[in-house]
Amino acid sequence: MTKKEKEKMRLDIITCLPELFEGPMNQSIVKRSVTKGHVEIHIHNLRDYSTNKHKNVDDAPYGGGAGMVLTIEPIDMCVSKLKEERAYDEVIFLTPDGETLNQNMSNGLSISKNLILLCGHYKGIDQRVRDHLITKEISIGDYVLSGGELAAMVLADALIRLIPGVLNDETSALSDSFQDNLLAPPVYSRPAEYKGLKIPDVLISGHEANIEKWRHEEAVKRTEERRPDLLSD
Repeated sequence: MTKKEKEKMRLDIITCLPELFEGPMNQSIVKRSVTKGHVEIHIHNLRDYSTNKHKNVDDAPYGGGAGMVLTIEPIDMCVSKLKEERAYDEVIFLTPDGETLNQNMSNGLSISKNLILLCGHYKGIDQRVRDHLITKEISIGDYVLSGGELAAMVLADALIRLIPGVLNDETSALSDSFQDNLLAPPVYSRPAEYKGLKIPDVLISGHEANIEKWRHEEAVKRTEERRPDLLSD
């Protein structure tokens, strides 16, 4: 096995709306990561595992109530088939009541080899799936989406960009917001002066230590102003 093969991540995404992934998974950094061989992304249509003639994957909830529920059988069949082929580090369900995604979680998951992402839809999924098939539940924020597909895309992007070799500058991800519990400092580019607006002198001083000191101070300042909760963690 080569070094590249050892570093490759495989994402298996289970959804009843596979067409939603056609654009986002074929653009920008995600596309380049697949082309370079750092990531494999496989989209699985949950309806392919339905055993009824209409290919339904949802049904009314027991006990009554509004909405429909993703049923256990097609999910179990899909997950079981994938597990027969390889071992998975996590089987992740994207749900509003899961653990909130943050940079530390992304850092940890980015070293995984094989992950299953299950996208919820409708009113939710049969609780037995969550109790017996899911190993981790993740939310991307305190709000409700129409389905877990967008959340899965967010999680995939957050992980893929951290894989060594994906970004052209591998130090770039290390200076992102939320690394070291700090927001990223302000950034500037050419021209140094535009309509009387000048960039900080330190950035064109050529003094690397002073520049790094300025960046750290600005990161702390921005974090104190916008996300003081990060500094108390």
